[in-house]
Amino acid sequence: MKRVMFAIIFFALTTPLAAQWLKYPTPGIPRTRDGKPNLTAPAPRAADGKPDLSGIWQRISLKYERNVAADLKPGEIQPSAQALVRQRAEDLQKDSPGIQCLPWGPAASTSARRAKIIQAPGVIVMLDEDLTYRQVFMDGRALENDPFPSWMGHSVGRWEGETLVVESNGFNDRSWLDHDGHPHSDALRVTERYRRPDLGHLEIEVTLNDPQVYARPWTVSLRADLVPDTDLLESVCNESHTSLEHWVGKLSDEKNVEVKVAPEILTKYAGTYEEQDFWGNRPHPAIIEISVLDGALFAELKGREKVRLAAQSQTNFTGFYGLGIQFVTDARGTVTHLLERRISRDYRFRRIR
Repeated sequence: MKRVMFAIIFFALTTPLAAQWLKYPTPGIPRTRDGKPNLTAPAPRAADGKPDLSGIWQRISLKYERNVAADLKPGEIQPSAQALVRQRAEDLQKDSPGIQCLPWGPAASTSARRAKIIQAPGVIVMLDEDLTYRQVFMDGRALENDPFPSWMGHSVGRWEGETLVVESNGFNDRSWLDHDGHPHSDALRVTERYRRPDLGHLEIEVTLNDPQVYARPWTVSLRADLVPDTDLLESVCNESHTSLEHWVGKLSDEKNVEVKVAPEILTKYAGTYEEQDFWGNRPHPAIIEISVLDGALFAELKGREKVRLAAQSQTNFTGFYGLGIQFVTDARGTVTHLLERRISRDYRFRRIR
């Protein structure tokens, strides 16, 4: 009995301390007079004088997390790869590594995921909330010519002035480059450039080079914001993805049940809508532009590509990057706002034009 009581007491004593880490002030960072982190203060330096990238970072990648090839022309992607992206869309991306509880691979670098960077002499470690990790070796070693295939690849780094340059290869060809499912071969090579202009921001450029699938290398730009005074929370995919057996249907099912909406009604919906309920890691307030073209309704979340919506009723539409949109009117029939429909809840966007 004493042994059991000791376990209970020990758990009671340690649990509050662990919970407090999520609000534990980051030591040693500059703060404003009100005690908040001064995110525009100069970037910290490591013992060798180089910028210290350590911290918890939230990537902001509105354009490229879904479609990393958004800047490529159709002819610059192998037809077989384009066909695979279309098939994955039709299957609602249910075979993606993220849905299948597998590591994200190179897609993590251009995603909107949170990561913790630990910078030490000789190595930089990047930790993800899903318990995957990367080691960037800074000891002068070269990438192997015939690396063992892995989900997160093999990485070496060097400094070019104030910029950390990371070269990676050795990715297996089972991972995707983005949410939409752009594939890659095991010949993929990724070059990342990280620059910390001040305390609270990272500027990131990612160059992808896979001559077996894409006609040329291309570079995408994104940023990351420092998330101080907290710590990572583990996010174990297999604990939350318990309903994959219910992940049924096809993308084309939406079009098969699409209803006809009169042009005069669609015209009423056209306009600009501003986010009222902030959600996720996108820039706030998010803006949605609704337009009509050739008798169909289109939506564009500012920073992403325009997508065609499929009407499921006179007010409800699907096809908004995997989400739904519902238009709401007042008693006079004037459109006042729209709802961005998610599984968790609906998020309001007020009509401003």
